[in-house]
Amino acid sequence: MVLTIAGFDPTSGAGVTADIKTISANQAYGLACVTALTVQNTLGTRGFRAIPAGVLEEQLEFLLEDVSPRAIKIGMLGGKDTVEVVARQLSRQLERNPAPWIVLDPIHTSTNGVRLSDDTGWAHMRKRLFPLVTVLTPNIPEAALLTGVPVESIAKPSDMEKACAALHAMLAGNGSPKFVVLKGGHLDRPLDLLYDGSKFTPFPGDRVRNGNTHGTGCTFSAALAANLACGKQVADAVVMAKAYLTAALKQAYPIGQGGGGLNHLYRLQESPTSRNVDPAPHTEFTTR
Repeated sequence: MVLTIAGFDPTSGAGVTADIKTISANQAYGLACVTALTVQNTLGTRGFRAIPAGVLEEQLEFLLEDVSPRAIKIGMLGGKDTVEVVARQLSRQLERNPAPWIVLDPIHTSTNGVRLSDDTGWAHMRKRLFPLVTVLTPNIPEAALLTGVPVESIAKPSDMEKACAALHAMLAGNGSPKFVVLKGGHLDRPLDLLYDGSKFTPFPGDRVRNGNTHGTGCTFSAALAANLACGKQVADAVVMAKAYLTAALKQAYPIGQGGGGLNHLYRLQESPTSRNVDPAPHTEFTTR
């Protein structure tokens, strides 16, 4: 099981509904708690309204009394009150079950420039959530905001390494192994970098020329969490998440007037033979 704690996107390109599709497509069962309702369509984001902190706390507390997810993915949080609720509930969950992976995809600003986290919420996330996190997955702009280290080109890999090291140092706490995956989709040539505190592992990629790229960050982190929940090692989970993201991006299509989301369930459209699966036997059904 994988729990996603994130905002709701009406287009389902990002947020909890995209996460649930991604988690399911990566062979895990998805659970969700909603932090905010966004106002957006394929043309961009207009704003958001946070779910009342008391409602979110009740959601998380009651859910986690019943289930123990193997991984928890955190996306958009919005403000300080939401961050505090999530941190408090995760701390209690870790006391009951110290095993789960906690993947944080820090969300600051939408693609069209609308703030999705205020300054106090952003600062409180670093203070309260970072010590609980096992895998941090910022993109290049988010990493620059967190560390002050700009990364402008793949020609300067030392900048990515410097940013990863600074981010990793922020994750001290709870004794668990810590990992940073710096997502480099904003670079001239895509390159993701994994850092475990001692070793840097690069994951180069090819640029997919497709305008329907909404939600790539959410999708990657959700796929990563699902593969970790299924028992994959971190480096292998990164490889599988990147492969899934690339395929979903290549098969994405527009759903509105702007940039659409990924085709998260593209595997359902594949023939049984292309998936190396034996066709299901023919069964006749009788209705009464």
